[in-house]
Amino acid sequence: MREIRNEQLKLSAFYDQLENGLDVFVIPRAGFKQTYALFATKYGSIDREFVVPGESEATIVPDGIAHFLEHKMFEQENGEDVFNTFGRYGAMTNAFTSFDTTAYLFQSTDNIDQNLTVLLDFVQAPYFTDESVEKEKGIIEQEIRMYDDNPDWRVYFNFIEGLYQVHPIAIDIAGTAETIQEVTKETLYKCYNTFYHPSNMSIVVVGDVDPLHTHELIKNNQAAKDFQRQPEIERIMVEEPREVRREHHIERMQVSMPKLQFGYKDMSRPVGKEMIINEYATSIGLEALIGRSSALFNRMYEEGLVDKRFGWSYEGTPRFAHSIFGGNTKDPDRVLQLVEAAFADATQNGISAADFERARNKMIGQMVATLDSAKGIARSFSSYFFRDADFFDIIGVMEGLTLEQVNQRLREHLVPEMRTVSLVLPKEM
Repeated sequence: MREIRNEQLKLSAFYDQLENGLDVFVIPRAGFKQTYALFATKYGSIDREFVVPGESEATIVPDGIAHFLEHKMFEQENGEDVFNTFGRYGAMTNAFTSFDTTAYLFQSTDNIDQNLTVLLDFVQAPYFTDESVEKEKGIIEQEIRMYDDNPDWRVYFNFIEGLYQVHPIAIDIAGTAETIQEVTKETLYKCYNTFYHPSNMSIVVVGDVDPLHTHELIKNNQAAKDFQRQPEIERIMVEEPREVRREHHIERMQVSMPKLQFGYKDMSRPVGKEMIINEYATSIGLEALIGRSSALFNRMYEEGLVDKRFGWSYEGTPRFAHSIFGGNTKDPDRVLQLVEAAFADATQNGISAADFERARNKMIGQMVATLDSAKGIARSFSSYFFRDADFFDIIGVMEGLTLEQVNQRLREHLVPEMRTVSLVLPKEM
């Protein structure tokens, strides 16, 4: 193991890459009551076209198959329910599929070795049958229809669809009722064997654990399995145009108050530490402009246009990037009018030094608070690692940012032609 130490944070990650290519991080946190383990693969809903290592032709898979595969991984050949297995050892387990990651996890106060072994073993023992695949289609179709009837999901995904023209991020993570019918046992195994190989995966364990003991447990578990190191997977991505697909979209549903989401496509694609600089220069600027301590938010709040749940986020990755703002509002047009004026002023004149310092200090505080959560550390560490960046760099990057860098990012990002607006309105309006 190699210790990666951040003296400023007083935090160490003990790292090793095993013979089969699995990246292992153990982050000891003395005094933590819970241990959190995240076993993740760099594979999400946007990985729909790729070249399997050893093959020459591209494979195109049905939309939603990464999410479908996540569902199927909990089914074991012996018929035992994985949730019950973890439950016997006092652990809670779950999984999630995002645009670029699928992850399996547990959190527990006891029996860490047993739970860690269960996590490694069930994720590395797929079992699919034609009958179980057909049965799962019905379950996932119900889930898709449930989300289709959810106003919060519809306003969000209408926004994503409006922002991107050809990028697969604009396809629902679960796919559609039609595309999941194309999923077969053979396709599931092909995706599994390609993306669930240890060379494309990492495991992060955070808690009051002994790094050497935990590392040896994982190493011995993997040595007993037949995995040979795999080459890099070639992922085929279409070239996304700069222009948004549509500027405005309205859907009418059974809601009591309009739901508004809007945001900006970001075509910058930095990697490594530059990605972190880009992300936090943008985020500090947006927090200064429209965060809860900003003049803009307080004006909208005092006018009764938004509530405390109105918020913003920015996601910047090497494969996609965008900002998003929104919440419930009685007057979407007035909100957009105020936002447009404030954003135009910021791109022309910049934010003030006082607002910059306020926003930066708040975001540094939020990052420090993450260090008190095993879940927060594990998820953030894994996410940045898969994006070829180092979670330990974040606070240093924020401290080193200048007002000029932040104002430059706001000018680059808040371009009116790159904005999409999504609305869900009551049916009677």
